[in-house]
Amino acid sequence: MSIKRREFLKNSFVLTSGLILPQYLVGCSGEPQNQEYDIVVYGATSAGVVAAVAAARKGRSVILLEPSGHLGGLTTGGLGQTDIGIEGTIGGMSLEFYSKIREYYQNDDAWQYQTWDEFMKRTDRLQEGSEGMFAFEPHVARQVYQNMLDEAGVPVVMNEQIILGERGVDMNNDRITAIETESGNVYRGQIFIDATYEADLMAMAGVSYTVGREANAKYDETLNGVQKRRAHNHVFKEQVDPYVTPGEPGSGVLPGVHDGDPGEDGEGDDRVQAYCFRLTLTDVPENQVPIEKPAGYDEQRYELLFRNFESGDHRLPWINSPMPDRKTDINNKFAFSTDNIGMNYDYPDGDYVTRSAIIDEHRNYQQGLVWALGNHPRVPEEIRNEVGKWGLAANEFEDNGNWTPQLYIRESRRMLGEYVMTEHDCRRLEVVDDPVGLGSYNMDSHNVQRYVTEEEYAQNEGNIEYTPGGPYAISYRSLIPRSGECSNLLVCCNGVSASHISFGSIRMEPVFMVLAQSAANAADIALAMNSAVQDVPYQKLRERLLNEGQKLDIDLNEWPPADGPTDELCQADCGGL
Repeated sequence: MSIKRREFLKNSFVLTSGLILPQYLVGCSGEPQNQEYDIVVYGATSAGVVAAVAAARKGRSVILLEPSGHLGGLTTGGLGQTDIGIEGTIGGMSLEFYSKIREYYQNDDAWQYQTWDEFMKRTDRLQEGSEGMFAFEPHVARQVYQNMLDEAGVPVVMNEQIILGERGVDMNNDRITAIETESGNVYRGQIFIDATYEADLMAMAGVSYTVGREANAKYDETLNGVQKRRAHNHVFKEQVDPYVTPGEPGSGVLPGVHDGDPGEDGEGDDRVQAYCFRLTLTDVPENQVPIEKPAGYDEQRYELLFRNFESGDHRLPWINSPMPDRKTDINNKFAFSTDNIGMNYDYPDGDYVTRSAIIDEHRNYQQGLVWALGNHPRVPEEIRNEVGKWGLAANEFEDNGNWTPQLYIRESRRMLGEYVMTEHDCRRLEVVDDPVGLGSYNMDSHNVQRYVTEEEYAQNEGNIEYTPGGPYAISYRSLIPRSGECSNLLVCCNGVSASHISFGSIRMEPVFMVLAQSAANAADIALAMNSAVQDVPYQKLRERLLNEGQKLDIDLNEWPPADGPTDELCQADCGGL
């Protein structure tokens, strides 16, 4: 199968130097861009930006394609309260990004409603003596990324969605030669990097992948699969009736609850952990946009929330993490919160229409939730008063009604690569000999389903948070497909080859940037050697990464293998989200 060349590239725009220009006006020669690139990066997430900039800094011709109109993924999409684990594991261009963030906020002009010192008292993401700053406003992160792209001369083409199907990727044996987008554009390259949250390029190239949770038995793990018994943080503490008419199963279950078999502990399934929006709110009245009741608001969607309050659980159901200038990063907390549990199962393998509908439904759900928390009479007064102080930040996401356009795709497709990272790697029971980065955050999964217990009450399942007890090494082989499947593709975002529970630790934005820099270096070496990505000499790659400030090694004397989980340890040690 071949993809026809298009001499005229339509409906596509490049973002450069802060301006949006038609693609055919941009390029080395000013001609329409139908040349072949050394490296094509698909996905302008945090990982995609770093991969593209790293490749360009090495003199490679590179183009960065983004399927949406949003640059920077979650890092510019509201996830400003960065989960980092151990700061010392972050190096290279990932640390460069967070250092630029810190440098920006050291200027007094960066602060309008707060000072540096005032913010330091409210956060643990800004420490004296730290090189980086790990809490920031979305528009600041966006500008830092844009500056990095401009300085490296990387063209960025927005709203370029790969065709989902055989026509999307042109293959010659086990090599990708080009990708085609919905707009009719063709991008040819020598090496391709998938930096998307959906791993569409990887999937369209025919690379093996999985969705959902493996059974514990698959990789001899303990924290994978269904987790009814260990779930403890974000569950119903009270007995809440799940039926439309309380006490009457025949009336059906409330929205968001299923009455099927949740599975047995440790069993695998194809369910996906919940998504949400990380909202940027502010309590500064002059910078607020009210959160209105959404069109199509369905009060029954929140009946479980109201019943949970009425059962005696009066905890504020969100995490309000401070960001600079009196803004917040809002995240899920407790039994009924911002996570839209069970409503994303069709997202990973869905087409664009399906995904768009899921994104819209998530926004409607979360906007309705925040409105209800601030206004509904069945919500305790103290919670209504607290939530009512907050509104959308007027100076963020101004082109999207001040609502972040980036849904938190916590998990989607995961490649079955040359090496699959597992719980054993995270606990340092196994230590790979080809590390290209370190992880250190909790093995963390949000809830996956909301079901009816045997006692006929509502309950959540899937939340697990267990510390790895220190840093661990991430294998280069987890970034590459199996030999024979695709020889010129690297994956450095959600598609990384990992089990569900190990990916729960790897899936942090700083780690994605670390892996992206390593992927770009591997691509550069493969190009220089005219070799498959599977044949990149690790020692050569290692020398490059160390010279660029990447952190690769762990001291097992300092960080011995972590103990296996027990219910007590899970409940005592797991506080991350």
